[in-house]
Amino acid sequence: MTAFRALLAAESRLLIRDRVALFFTIGFPLVFILIFGFVMGDVGETAASLGLYVASGVEQAVLQEVFAESGVTELRTYPSEEALVAAVTTGEVEFGASWDGADLRFVYHANRVQENPTYETIARSSLDAFELRRGGLAPAVPVRAEAVGGTPDVSWFHQLVPGILAFSILASGLFAVSGHVTGMKERGTLARLTVTPMRPVTLLAAIMAARLTLVLLSTTMTLLIAWWGFRLEFAVNWLRFVGLVACSTVGTMGLGTIIALVVRRASSAANAANVLSMGMLFLSGVYFPIEFLPGGLRALSQALPLRHMAEAMRFAIGVRDMSVGRFWGIALALAVLGIVLLPLLARYVVRADRR
Repeated sequence: MTAFRALLAAESRLLIRDRVALFFTIGFPLVFILIFGFVMGDVGETAASLGLYVASGVEQAVLQEVFAESGVTELRTYPSEEALVAAVTTGEVEFGASWDGADLRFVYHANRVQENPTYETIARSSLDAFELRRGGLAPAVPVRAEAVGGTPDVSWFHQLVPGILAFSILASGLFAVSGHVTGMKERGTLARLTVTPMRPVTLLAAIMAARLTLVLLSTTMTLLIAWWGFRLEFAVNWLRFVGLVACSTVGTMGLGTIIALVVRRASSAANAANVLSMGMLFLSGVYFPIEFLPGGLRALSQALPLRHMAEAMRFAIGVRDMSVGRFWGIALALAVLGIVLLPLLARYVVRADRR
């Protein structure tokens, strides 16, 4: 126990002095949140401004009411169809509608690939409602939308924040062992430690304890900044949040020992950890839904720890639904992964004479 306390104190001092490690553990997720918050925080919140041209003498009050009820947030009228097309082309309005008393025609900008499906949905619903009202009819069956399987009215940014938290835990855990231990070998620090009565697993346990404290601080700070700075509403269950962070850190450090076992140099270990973490980042539903991936990649993502970490983190902070049993199953599986790998591989990783 004395050796563990001494190693923990030494690792804590080294971690505080390591500005690169501090940046990637604390600063990097904060930078991600600030960038996405200021630049892309409103993704998914389509403005739906509509330009409208109505031929002279044609009634337009009903049409304007229908558009207002269908999701159009701003309505501008134009004196001619040419002016309407020019407004859509220059981006003055998002899309347009032209009504001459007989035909209702919609105009879209060809380059607005992401938003056009939303505008087409608004156009179709508006057209259906307009035809009913012109005939003096009402919908035969009322339609009510009900959200299931997650928290209603969450934005893309709500989904992104827990993914960034999960990714920061993954990166910190991988680099904690792979880059740190191989760096200690190159600097000769490990050679001096191995001549003491220190057990190899004690060193990894001290690294884990020091990193875990820092990761808890980093993820909490990042979550609070997203919560307060960008007014995102989260229903955080702090027991689940802290438990998941702890279990995920242990599990990803176990994965880091595999990299340290295979790769001998610190620079190569960092590159390997980067490749592994970035590959998981784009296949685990952090930036965009997994449903967008081809079938083969969706199946591959099932085997990636980051996918399950991100889904569990979304549940822990109240963004999506998940059974409590599945959540703790993911957390315990990650913890067991680290608890098994760290002692098993410690004797092979913590060896100064290994080249």
